[in-house]
Amino acid sequence: MDRRALVPAAVLLSLSSFPLTITGASVALPDLTGDLNASPTGAQWVVTGYNLCFAAFLAFGGSLADRLGTRRLHVAGVAAFLVGSALCSLAGDVGVLVAARLLAGTGAAVATATGQSLLAAAFDGAARTRVFGALGTALGAGLAFGPTISGFLVDAVGWRAVFGVPAALAALALLLCPALPVGAGVGRGEVDRLGGALFTVGLGGLIWVSVEAPALGATHPAVLAAAVGVVVSAAWFVRVERRRSAPVFDLALLRDRSFLGYSLAAAAMMGLLVPLLVYLPSYLIDVVGLDPARAGLWMLVLTVPSVLLPGAGAALARRSPRLLVTGAVLVASAGAVSLVAIGPAGPPWLPLLLVGAGVGLTTGVVDGLAVSSAPADRAGTAAGLFNTARLATETVALATAGSVLTSLSGGHLAGDGFTGALRVVVVALGCCGVAAAVGANALLRRGEAAARR
Repeated sequence: MDRRALVPAAVLLSLSSFPLTITGASVALPDLTGDLNASPTGAQWVVTGYNLCFAAFLAFGGSLADRLGTRRLHVAGVAAFLVGSALCSLAGDVGVLVAARLLAGTGAAVATATGQSLLAAAFDGAARTRVFGALGTALGAGLAFGPTISGFLVDAVGWRAVFGVPAALAALALLLCPALPVGAGVGRGEVDRLGGALFTVGLGGLIWVSVEAPALGATHPAVLAAAVGVVVSAAWFVRVERRRSAPVFDLALLRDRSFLGYSLAAAAMMGLLVPLLVYLPSYLIDVVGLDPARAGLWMLVLTVPSVLLPGAGAALARRSPRLLVTGAVLVASAGAVSLVAIGPAGPPWLPLLLVGAGVGLTTGVVDGLAVSSAPADRAGTAAGLFNTARLATETVALATAGSVLTSLSGGHLAGDGFTGALRVVVVALGCCGVAAAVGANALLRRGEAAARR
């Protein structure tokens, strides 16, 4: 058997399990919170901690691969995800669960950063196009069907299976890793350790403030100290990145209005979608009274458009990328605001469909537009900055939404308090989405004007 045929199997197995564990945790949250007697803040960290490490280490993992080798880092990432997910399935305490989620998120980030490079090294031409198309389908399917699969797992086996199944997939991927090509760049390249550390500290501090400030109070010394640390880290990070010959992020790309506009639109989409993916299943289970499996089926209204509509989005983008991106963000924002009608009688399907349609039309499409707007010799750097900005935004949105829900509901995500708090959150998300659409449209219009000159 051609060993090269095992390469996409190894990469796709590992990468498809990462979105499953993101959405799966949201469906498992009500059961694991009760089983582990977790506080609302502790439950937030179960979800937010994974996203935080994923965002913080995604670009840094690519830099380390240049020094240590792509395959070596990929294997290490998959192994870390496997161990973290296995510990999640065995955790008897919420503190252990959160720590295991941090480890799993770090491993997922490193494996994702290196997985695409391994596919590019193993294939070229039409074969590369096909294998990357399969990768996009696998990631989209994991995101779209994750809540449904997880709902059935929780009903049939219990919440621990939501973490055990991704661990099993990672174990299978690890068995196939010897077939992966040895990545180029072993022992070469400069690793921006200081830049990576400052970015991680700054993002971690921002998330910590977002999660803990409602419980501790905005004037608590720890909150104030963390806020000062975030500002200092951000200023120091910008200073360091401007002086590095091989920075974690090429901040000069932010002067490209088209790249910035597409990045803003993509960040807005994830800022709208991810808080709903995480907290809506809890609402459907605890307030509407659905079992996890039925809640997962309802979530298909929100997620399936991400599988069905990217082709239509690509066709529209060929006519007018700016109108597609701006229109899609406005459609998703309108859907989020319309969710103000949500109540114990059940989830309104039309608002969920609007959010899902807006996201689905741009899934994968806006990524290509953003990277294509950057110079060809900086496409890899642009992709790293684009993905990290999107992940960081969704993590901040997720943490902030969770804190607002906890604060407004009095720490009890159930009953009328949860309903009122969720209504406030969806309106705020929708308003932020509209503002982002207006900003992205202005940036893209200026980018078009600059391209014509």
